[in-house]
Amino acid sequence: MAAEKQVSCVGIIVSRKFVFCLFPFITALFVLSWFSLLRSTSRPSFLNRSSLSNPKLLSTIDNRNIQSLNQYNVAPPAANRAIIVDNVVSDEEEIQDGGQSQKKADVEVLKCSANDKNREEPLKVFMYDLPPEFHFELLDWKAKGNSVWPDLRAGVPHYPGGLNLQHSIEYWLTLDLLASEVPEIPRASSAIRVHNSSEADVIFVPFFSSLSYNRYSKVNPHQKKSKNRMLQEKLVKFVISQKEWKRSGGRDHVVLAHHPNSMLFARMKLWSAMFILSDFGRYPPTIANVDKDLIAPYKHIIKRYTDDSSNFDSRPTLLYFQGAIYRKDGGFARQELFYLLKDEKDVHFQFGSVQKDGINKASRGMHSSKFCLNIAGDTPSSNRLFDAIASHCVPVIISDDIELPYEDVLDYSQFCVFVRTSDAIKGKYLINFIRSIGKDEWTRMWQKLKELENFFEFQYPSKQGDAVQMIWKAISRKVPAIRMKINKARRYAGSPIRKDRGLRSIPAPGNFW
Repeated sequence: MAAEKQVSCVGIIVSRKFVFCLFPFITALFVLSWFSLLRSTSRPSFLNRSSLSNPKLLSTIDNRNIQSLNQYNVAPPAANRAIIVDNVVSDEEEIQDGGQSQKKADVEVLKCSANDKNREEPLKVFMYDLPPEFHFELLDWKAKGNSVWPDLRAGVPHYPGGLNLQHSIEYWLTLDLLASEVPEIPRASSAIRVHNSSEADVIFVPFFSSLSYNRYSKVNPHQKKSKNRMLQEKLVKFVISQKEWKRSGGRDHVVLAHHPNSMLFARMKLWSAMFILSDFGRYPPTIANVDKDLIAPYKHIIKRYTDDSSNFDSRPTLLYFQGAIYRKDGGFARQELFYLLKDEKDVHFQFGSVQKDGINKASRGMHSSKFCLNIAGDTPSSNRLFDAIASHCVPVIISDDIELPYEDVLDYSQFCVFVRTSDAIKGKYLINFIRSIGKDEWTRMWQKLKELENFFEFQYPSKQGDAVQMIWKAISRKVPAIRMKINKARRYAGSPIRKDRGLRSIPAPGNFW
């Protein structure tokens, strides 16, 4: 028994020693195998810059990889390989030019990559073929036969001048969509018109609402309603009956209401659409807000300052304002500032209007001023800001509730001065603050105004980077959020409660956005 126990103990000892010896051996073998695997899947150490310059070596390596990929029916990475092969230079070429060819090729690849990232698909816009009474007939254009739209190759209907122009956004956007279908008209292509609404990113409602208000808001003696009100009622009836509206609940519709008093009736019925506005001053936040709607610039009224060679010293007026001084609502600051600034020798603060050559006088005044006041009036915004930009007169914005166009991509603090209303009406605060801005800082802002003034320029045909194209791009940036809202609204569209309603049941204002 003792002998058997001794043999057993020896066997156990031998087994333990064997296990202890075997464990390190297996571990070392595992590490070596893993290291070999990593080397085989990574770029070989000998594949340095000079070897990349050897087409034969590249071909051999690529062929070997392609053969291995073919075993598993996997397509080779042709696009990546093309980038490498297209930019190969030989050893001899690299020696001759000191590697400059390869550097140039690398730069070109980076440029191509950047261009691919920045290349945007145009916004696809489906535009309702509304009867002409809603758009160009308001400009006294007469349709021929059954045509709804003017033939742009034959000419463009004229838009009235004066103050009408400041809210003419609907005219420019509609023209641009029509021009997208005429190859002979050279234009930028941030948006194109499509005729299949299911392919569209947004649905465009071409009602010239601002012009309708300006021309037809008064009630004639023989009418119970103004023509403007009747057009809005007809518009609502038409739009909400369309399959496109029912399909999305109107969320992907674009409605133009740039004049603060336009669409006062229709906006309550079409509130789920995206409104293009000048500001939110006369809209409750449940109807219009920055999350779902867009702020677009006014069209400037004064003359654009072309070939501006002025400088800080050649503009004698420090601070300029001309316009209505006594205003209601948020415009109380105007009269307060008038009494504070009227006696300053280098400040122009006077009442003015478009009458008696008022526009030309304002143009000369802004062109010869360093800073131009933009003070809230009946609403937070006015075209005065955009007149200042066109004049390269640094805007001084005193409007606490103002919303600005494209502010999600544009930093206005680079070319505008912002002053809180409560500070501006304190004694000498404003004038001292403006005087503290030196020549260098003013010149920097003045130069910035010249660089970006095209962002606020309406024109036909439109050009890359002008106001028309900037608005289309701003709408494009809203599209993902619109799609998300529509998709969320469809979650329970097939439920027993909603299966017959789809998206026609629109939540109450304020509960959707």
